[in-house]
Amino acid sequence: MSRAVKRLRGAVLPIVALLALSGDMAAQNPPAAAPAGQRGRGGGGGRGRAIQVMTLSSSGFNDGATIPIKFAQPGAEVSPPLAWSGVPDSNVVSFALVVHDLDAAGNTGDDLLHWLVWNIPSAARTLPEGVPQGPQLPDGMRQISASGPYYRGPAAPANGPTHHYVFELYALDATIDVPPVGAAPAATRAAVLAAMAGHVRGKAVLVGTFKRKS
Repeated sequence: MSRAVKRLRGAVLPIVALLALSGDMAAQNPPAAAPAGQRGRGGGGGRGRAIQVMTLSSSGFNDGATIPIKFAQPGAEVSPPLAWSGVPDSNVVSFALVVHDLDAAGNTGDDLLHWLVWNIPSAARTLPEGVPQGPQLPDGMRQISASGPYYRGPAAPANGPTHHYVFELYALDATIDVPPVGAAPAATRAAVLAAMAGHVRGKAVLVGTFKRKS
């Protein structure tokens, strides 16, 4: 793994600490009830507990390596296969996956959201290649990206720097009661992350890079 990717991973992982901290602060200063559709539903046991480091990998590319064209916009643009391990032994109710391009800014000033998947079943340890499109899948998973309810592949231009695409997986002790439709992707992303606060039990990060050849 390159030094640049190691630095990148070090910058990404504290996001989980911020989520945990916000949950601890909420426990000390309970806010008014969150609006319907923006609550995490579950045991709430994530507050004040250590966050376990998990492992996230893909058979499609190695951590820190180039994402193949098959999974990018110039290619078939199918989602890559993912697998994870090291899940906490208890109180995991669901998983959430956030895929974003740290080197590209979205219209709202955030980095560009390429995929947000939440309410992944607790028994899951993989996501297959080519997850179907649609805001909600039969197993209860919900998904969005900056451009719609589906995985959005990398597309960094050839005339610029290589972009880093970060896949962040969270093990949660709750399901996330945020609808996948009815709001702008940026607002949905913010609502999901807010609902995750205090419910994170484990985390994993996978980094891939991409740049168009022409």
